Amino acid sequence: VQLQASGGGLVQAGGSLRLSCTVSGGTFSTYNVAWFRQAPGKEREFVARITWSNSLYAESVKGRFTISRDTAKNTVYLQMNSLKPEDTAVYYCAAKAQGWGTEPFQYDYWGQGTLVTVSS
Repeated sequence: VQLQASGGGLVQAGGSLRLSCTVSGGTFSTYNVAWFRQAPGKEREFVARITWSNSLYAESVKGRFTISRDTAKNTVYLQMNSLKPEDTAVYYCAAKAQGWGTEPFQYDYWGQGTLVTVSS
């Protein structure tokens, strides 16, 4: 299974970005997918995850970020609105075949990361 993350970039505070995570090499419908992020000098942290029945968000992004999936494109999106400088990080998508979780060690497959920089 391969994950390809894209969509990062430089944006001003208050702006928006949409990240994409395309999953290949497996059956997309069977995977739960999550987004994590890692800022310089900090540990990787959970951002959001989506299953077929529900989604979950970290408190720090709730109300600003939306995770969604497009089965026809084997892609999971993370729409990020009202961005803040503290959202600056490398964003990673990850997938697992069974169950769901909010810890990095719980996920089996990882994308390469895409950098999001929010200027003040």
